[in-house]
Amino acid sequence: MTVSAVRTLTLAASVLALAACATPPPPTPVPPAPRESTPFTLATDQPRPAEQLAMRFDKADLAIRVIPQDQAIDAVAVLDFTATAPLDRLVVELDTLLTISSVQVDGQEVPPDRWSNPEGRLTVDLPQTLPSGRSAALRIAYAGKPRVAPRAPWDGGFVWSTAPSGEPWIATAVQGEGCDLFWPCIDHPHGEPARVDLHITVPSNLAAPSNGRFLGKVDHGDGWSTWNWSAKRPNTYAVALNIGPYERVASEYRSRFGNTLPLQYWHLKSDDPTQVQALFAELPLMLDFFESTVGPYPFGDEKVGVVETPHLGMEHQTINAYGNGYKLDGRGYDWLMQHEFAHEWFGNQLTNENADDMWLHEGLGSYMQPLYARWLNGERYMQRELANQREGLINKFPVVSGAPKTEDEVYFGGTGPGNDIYSKGSLIAHSLRMLIGDAAFKEAVTRLVYGRPDPRPGAFEPLYRSTPDFLRIVNEVTGKDYGWFFRGYLYQAALPVLNQTREGDRLSLSWTSGDGAPFPMPVEVEIDGRVQTLAMTGGRGSVTVPAGAHVLIDPQNKVLRQLDFVDDYQAWREAERRRRAAARTGD
Repeated sequence: MTVSAVRTLTLAASVLALAACATPPPPTPVPPAPRESTPFTLATDQPRPAEQLAMRFDKADLAIRVIPQDQAIDAVAVLDFTATAPLDRLVVELDTLLTISSVQVDGQEVPPDRWSNPEGRLTVDLPQTLPSGRSAALRIAYAGKPRVAPRAPWDGGFVWSTAPSGEPWIATAVQGEGCDLFWPCIDHPHGEPARVDLHITVPSNLAAPSNGRFLGKVDHGDGWSTWNWSAKRPNTYAVALNIGPYERVASEYRSRFGNTLPLQYWHLKSDDPTQVQALFAELPLMLDFFESTVGPYPFGDEKVGVVETPHLGMEHQTINAYGNGYKLDGRGYDWLMQHEFAHEWFGNQLTNENADDMWLHEGLGSYMQPLYARWLNGERYMQRELANQREGLINKFPVVSGAPKTEDEVYFGGTGPGNDIYSKGSLIAHSLRMLIGDAAFKEAVTRLVYGRPDPRPGAFEPLYRSTPDFLRIVNEVTGKDYGWFFRGYLYQAALPVLNQTREGDRLSLSWTSGDGAPFPMPVEVEIDGRVQTLAMTGGRGSVTVPAGAHVLIDPQNKVLRQLDFVDDYQAWREAERRRRAAARTGD
C-alpha cells in the first residue's frame, strides 16, 4: 500500500472517529414503571358473580414461602368448594402481580386456554358441570412480588421492614384492598372459608406467628422452616402473615364463662422486657371487660393473640397486629391494642353484611373504649373520650346509606362517612345506651354479636349482621319501635338540632332532624340543680322556668346533637390548618 493510500485511510478513520464523538450517545433505557394491582383488585366488598353465590367455601390450604431478600412469595393454594347449585366454572380473586404457573381441579391440570385471570378475577372452566352438593378442589400455584403497602394499614399490602436487631420484619395488612393481594380468595365479607390452614415457610432464624391454633414447626435443615397454623372461619382480610425475630410471652386466662384461654404476645427480641410485660398484663383486664360487657371471647379454642408489627395495627383474627410502640397517653391502657381487640367481637365474630354496615365494626368497637375507660378509671375518663370523639365529627355523609357500598366508598371521606363510622358510630351507640338503659343495651349488643342472649363457649358461630338487624334486635329487646332513632342518627348526615325558645316562664324545646321527620328523643333539663326529663312526644316539649333560674340542657351529655360551640371550634381549627399550610408553601 502506498504512503498516499495510508494517509487517505488514516484521514478517513479520523473523520469517522470525530463523527462518532459528535454523535450523542443512545438514551439511557428508562426502567418500566412498577406494575400496580388493578383497580378491581384494589377494591374490596364488590358484588359477587353468580358462580361465587353458588358455592360454599369449605377450606383454604395455603402454603406460602416468603423470600425476604427478593420481597417475593412462592405459594400453592388448595381451595375446597361445594356447589350449592350446578356450577360450570370456579371463580376466585387473585392479584395479577402474582404469576400463576399451574391450575388444577381435583388433581387434573387445567389447560391454559381453560382459565384466565383478567383484572384479577380468576375464572376456571370445569371439565364438566359440578352438580349441587358435590365438591371440588381448586389448586393454584403462583409466585411473584406482591403489592408493597404504600402506607399500611390505610393503604395496604406487604410491609417489608427491618427489625432493630437487623433481621427482616414483614407483615401483611390488606383490609382496604382485600385478601386477593396475596392469596386466591373470595374477596367479600361473605367469602369466609370454614377453615384456613396456613403453612408459612420462612428463613429459620425468623418466626411466623399467624391465625388460629399452632400445629407445629418443621425445620427443613436447609435454612428454611415452615410454621403451621389452622383457623376456623377467619374474616377474609384477617388472614395475616407476620414474620420477624420474634420471642413469645404466654400465659393462660380463666374466663368468667369457665373455659381457659391461651394468651400469647409475639414481640421483637430487642424490646424492653419491662414494656413487654406491662403490655401483656393488660390483656386479662381487657378480656374481663369484653366478656362482662359483650360476652365470651369468640375464639377461645384457638388463642388470644397479639403480634408486634412494623405498621400501626389491624384486627387480624386471633393474631391482632400491634404497632403502637408501647406509648403512654394518660388513658391508663393501650388504646390501639384495646381497639383492635374489640374487633374480635365486632368484625370477626360479627361481620358486616356489606361495607355500608361497617359502623357495626368500627362504631361499636370504638364505643368500647369510653366504656373501658369508665370500667377502669371512672366516669370522668369515659366523658373525656366521648368529648374527644365529638370534636372530630364531619357529618357530610350518613353513617349508613341503605345501599350496598364498597369499602373505599365508605372509608374515604370524599365519598362516604369516613372517620364518622368510628366516632359518630360510638356516640350514636352512647345515645342509644342512655336512651334504652344499660340492661337493654347489653342484651341488644349480645344478641347482635352472638345471635342469642345467653352465649356460652362453643355454643355459637360467627355470623353476619346489618344495620336493620340491629334495629330489629333493639325493638325486640325493648318492645318499642326505635326506627326514628336509627333513621335520625344513622341515615342522615346532619345531626339533629334541638331548638329552644323562651316566652315568659316557659321554655319550649323542639327537635329538627336531618330529613324533617319526627325525632322524639327525650331531653333532660336541669333547672337550678334539679333535673327533670322532657318526653318530647312528637319531637316537642316544654317546662316552666322561674325567672333568674339557671338552665342547663342535657347536663350529662347523653344526647348526640348539633352544638354551636363545637361547630365554631371545628371551623376555627380548619382555618388554622389552612393558614399553616399556606405559610409553609408561601402562598
